[in-house]
Amino acid sequence: MLACVDYSRVSILMFKPSRAGGHARAHFKEAFGLFDRVGDSMIGYNQVADVMRALGQNPQNKEVAAILGKPSPDDMANKRLAFADFMPMMEKVDKIVKGTLDDYVEGLRVFDKEGNGTVSGAELRIVLGTLGEKMSEAEIDSLLIGQEDENGSINYEGKSCSTSKEQIPRILHRSRHRLF
Repeated sequence: MLACVDYSRVSILMFKPSRAGGHARAHFKEAFGLFDRVGDSMIGYNQVADVMRALGQNPQNKEVAAILGKPSPDDMANKRLAFADFMPMMEKVDKIVKGTLDDYVEGLRVFDKEGNGTVSGAELRIVLGTLGEKMSEAEIDSLLIGQEDENGSINYEGKSCSTSKEQIPRILHRSRHRLF
């Protein structure tokens, strides 16, 4: 008998270790349970990354493998994990640095149509408001305030860059955007 997991029920959840008490923890446990294919309140090692992604994280497979203790292919296929063991792993994933400045700059280059180190502020606003985890207009405004020049462009590299190196990751990673 095949079990189907309704990913739509868990994709809206967002893991935050600081909020993992009470009601939120119950939601995480429910999401975890949706991936239980056997009915033993456990998930397979090969499902850990999927559950983490359903809860709002975006770990690389190598990061998950390291957290699991570098399991063999056989372990990935056969070993199972309880919710109590899963939560500390989620906290580890949440603490992993999500990207370097170069990663973000490279991602912004996708939107740099002229190749001059600038992106359209209007286009970036649309992307932040519609793709990945959608941000509200107020969130976008607070991130981009003072970053656009008189032409509505945001300079993300070069000597005249008004956006500091510290702000670029904050701008694009604020809501764990998965654009790049």
